[in-house]
Formats: sequence, C-alpha cells, structure tokens
Amino acid sequence: MSFISTFKKKLRIRRGFLTFIILLVFSIWIICAQPIFFNPSVLKLAHWASSENLQTHVKKISEDFFPRDSENTENLNRTAEYIKTQIKQFSREVSEQKFTVKGKEYKNIIARFGALGKPVLVIGAHYDSCEELPAADDNASGVAGLIELARLLTLEYPTNFEVQLVAYSTEEPPFFGSNDMGSYIHAESLSRENKPVIGMLSLEMIGYFSNAWGSQSLPSYLMRLFYPSKGNFIAVVSDFSSYAFTKDVKQGMQRNSELSVYSMNGPPSFYGIDYSDHRNYWKFGYPSVMITDTAFLRNKAYHTIGDTFDKLDYRKMAEVVTSVHQFVIKKNLELEKVSN
Repeated sequence: MSFISTFKKKLRIRRGFLTFIILLVFSIWIICAQPIFFNPSVLKLAHWASSENLQTHVKKISEDFFPRDSENTENLNRTAEYIKTQIKQFSREVSEQKFTVKGKEYKNIIARFGALGKPVLVIGAHYDSCEELPAADDNASGVAGLIELARLLTLEYPTNFEVQLVAYSTEEPPFFGSNDMGSYIHAESLSRENKPVIGMLSLEMIGYFSNAWGSQSLPSYLMRLFYPSKGNFIAVVSDFSSYAFTKDVKQGMQRNSELSVYSMNGPPSFYGIDYSDHRNYWKFGYPSVMITDTAFLRNKAYHTIGDTFDKLDYRKMAEVVTSVHQFVIKKNLELEKVSN
C-alpha cells in the first residue's frame, strides 16, 4: 500500500471518528438540554408578579421567623401561620396537612385554586431552613413565590384543572431523602386518594442571579458547551421520566421573553438532579421538575449565615414567578383546545 493510500485511509478514519464525537455531543445536548430552536409565541402579559411583594415576604420569613429549622418548631409554626394568613387573602380553600415525626408535629400548608376536583397541578416550596440560618434564597424565595402566585391565580386562573400551592415542612436535613419529608407526605396523599396529577413544580431557590462572567458553576466540564457561564438564567431540572413535562414547562415559561430558561434532564444519581421536593412525586409516577437558580452552583452563600434577603434580585425573581404563572395559563389553554 502506497504512502498516499495509507494517509487517505487514516484521514477517513479520523474524519469518521470526529463526526462520531460531534454527533455524540450533539445528541447529549438534545437529550439533556432540550434546546428550543424557535422562539415560542410571546404572550402579552396581563399580570406580573410584584418584586416589592416578593422582597417583603422574603425579608419577613428570613428575619422575623429566624431560625426555622426542624428543631425550632415554634418558629416553623409561626412561618406556616404567616403563609396561611397571606394566601387566605386569595383563596378560601386553605388547609393544614399535619404529620408527626419523632414525636414532633409538623405541617404542610395547602391552597387550592382553579377548577377544584379536576386533575391537579402541584406547585410547591419548602419553608424550613437548614440549621439556624436566615435561608433567604433557600428557601424563603420559593415560599414568597408561592404567595405571589396565589395573588396572580386570583387574577387569572385555570378552568380545566386544579392548582394546589403547597408549602412544605421537613425538606432539609435530617429529613431530606426520607419518607418524613413534607413533600412525600403530600405526594403519598394524592396517590392514596387516586387523584389524577398533571405534574409538579418545585420552587427551590429562585432569587439569586449574577451577570458576572464565571458566576455560574457546572457539575461537569462538558456542560460548559451547553450552558452559560453567567448565572443570569433560571433552570428547569428533572430526571428522564419527566422529559416531556420538562419541555412543556420550559416552553411555557419562555413565553415571558424577559427570562432566559435552560433545562436539564438526567438520571436521579446525577449531581443535583433530585435535590428538592420534586423527587418525592417521581416515587408515585407523577412528572415533576425543580425550578431553580441552581443553588450552590451559583449562590456561594448557600447553607451559610450569608444567605440573606439583601443578596437577592427581586426583579429577576418576579420574572420567574410571572413565567410560572404563564405556564399555568398556557397549560390551561392547551387542555381547553383538547376538550373542544
């Protein structure tokens, strides 16, 4: 075989290998990140979340009810009462779901909106903190989002399904990963009652954003090809069983053109995929996602005394809450078309 023939053969092999690598990376991107190649039609929004309201709630919860970890049940109960009082301004259907763990009583707060008795869409956030910390982003931000969603749902609500806003206790250690999590209690009750469930969204740290280069960390080097290095977006995260629902939520949220939305699907064992209350709805076969600012991958004050209300971006946070509400309205319109 001549030198030229050998060279051409090696070149073909290298080209084939390079093509394989490119296709492999492209496939991983498509499967895990679900890129949207066209801009969804932008809705003319009639109702926006209030950044002022969100800041008021985060400040109140992180400062006035400090600390609110599982050992400080008095402050946890005060937090629950505050959530209940705030949401009762917008819904008559507000209840407590009490449960006992190791001799202590805890409670979830459940508020119902829309077409009661029809299939359920759950939007939840935990209100307990890790240890004796302010926990403004983790997770007073998510709870503030729930309260503001309650206000938005009185202005525009679904007519084809029921929305349950649920504030959970016992998400943080030592309960995380156990069946004593408040979200497990709620998910199990839906299953026991044979409730049809559309899906679940967990609001898990939704207030920290940064436009600085390098402000966004990522679990793997390969992900740098697919995701920004600036922490100025919101993420929709889930496992592969919720693949279609993840895409549905992402598209619905992106209809608010002010917000950059990225998504990630992976196995539950992948770093960070199951780090919130959505994990417990998977156990009962319900599609569920986490809406997050990516927690410790961006917010360096995660689980420290520095996680305070003044570090959060309430304008961006309002965009997140507005976008979640718009997903609800989009889903309602889709179901309306199907029923007609």
